[in-house]
Amino acid sequence: MKTLLRALGLLLLLALAGGGWVAYEAHTFLTTAPETPGRDVFFDVPAGARLAQVSAGLAKQGIVTDARKLDLLARYKKWENRLQAGRFALNTGWLPEKVLDELVNGHPVLYRVTVPEGLTWWQTGKVLEEAGLVVFDDFRKVVTDPDFLRHYGIPFATAEGFLMPDTYLLKKNDVVDLAQAKAVAGRMVDNFWRKTASVWPDGKKPGPSQTEQLKTWVILASIVEKETGIDAERARVAGVYQNRINKGMLLQADPTVIYGLGPNFDGNLRRRDLDDPNNLYNTYQRPGLTPGPICSFGAAALAAAVRPEAHNYLYFVAKFDGGEHVFSTNLNDHNKAVRQYLQNRRNAKPAAPDAR
Repeated sequence: MKTLLRALGLLLLLALAGGGWVAYEAHTFLTTAPETPGRDVFFDVPAGARLAQVSAGLAKQGIVTDARKLDLLARYKKWENRLQAGRFALNTGWLPEKVLDELVNGHPVLYRVTVPEGLTWWQTGKVLEEAGLVVFDDFRKVVTDPDFLRHYGIPFATAEGFLMPDTYLLKKNDVVDLAQAKAVAGRMVDNFWRKTASVWPDGKKPGPSQTEQLKTWVILASIVEKETGIDAERARVAGVYQNRINKGMLLQADPTVIYGLGPNFDGNLRRRDLDDPNNLYNTYQRPGLTPGPICSFGAAALAAAVRPEAHNYLYFVAKFDGGEHVFSTNLNDHNKAVRQYLQNRRNAKPAAPDAR
C-alpha cells in the first residue's frame, strides 16, 4: 500500500511540474517578442490560406517564435478561420497576440485578389467588387472609356481581353471611387503588356501599323482560352480556327454565342441562340472572327493564337466534359467523335437508384 501511495504521489508531482512547465512556456511565448528592437516586415497571406500555413510562414520570417503555439492561441481566441488575405506590415518586436490581431482585425497594406483565366470583363468587375477594391459601375465606366482604351493601346470598344488574369496585391483606398477603378484596371492592362512581351513576334509589342493583326491575335486567343484548358492543345485549337478562316468556313464556336448573350446568360445554350443572326458574336450565323475578344486569357492562349499549329484539322470535340479533344479533318470522322462523346457522357452518369 505504501508503495502505491508513493507512486501516486510521484505522478502527482510530475503532473504539477509538467503543468508548471506548460504554463511557463505559454507565458514566455505570450510575453516575449522575437526581437528587441523589432524590425518592420511585410508578410503575405494568400487567399484561403490555412492557419498552419500562415503560422509556419510567420515563424520562418521571425515574426513569431513558435508556429504551433500561435496555432493554439488562434484556436483559443476562435480566430483560426478569420485570417484576412493580403500583404500586412508587421514587426518582429510585436508580441504574438498583436501579430494575430493584425492579421484578423487589421487592414492589409495591399489586398490580395485572384482573377482567373476565362472571365469576361463584367465577371472580373464582380470579382473586384466582391473584394472591396472597386464599385462595379465605376469599373464598367473605365473599361469602356475611349480615353482609357486609347491610352493603353486597346483597339476595341472595351478592355475585354486586356485585363490580365493573375493574382494581384492591390491598394484599397479609403474611398473606393472612379479613380480607384481606373487605377486597378490600369494595373491589369499594364500587366497584360508586360506578361505578353515575349509572346509577340520578334518580342516586340505590335505597333499602330499592326492593329488589325493585333485584333486577330487577341480575339483568337480569347476563343482558344474558352475552348480548352489543356496547354498542349491550345496551338492545335488555334490551328483549327485558322484553317476555318482560311477556307471561309463559319467558326461555330459556342463560347462566342454565349458572350454575345451577355451577363444574363443562364447557362443553357439553346437552339434559338445558335440561330439568332442579331447576336453580333454568333459565329454560327456570322462569318469570320467576332467583333472583339470574349474573355481574358493567359499568355499560353495568346502564344497559340500568334503561332497556330499547322495541320489539316477542321473539327474537334471533347472526349469527356472538360477533358482532352478529338480532332478531325472531315465531317464524317467528326460526327463519329461526337457520337462517342455523347456515349461517354451517358456512361459517366451515375446509375439511377434502385426503385424496388
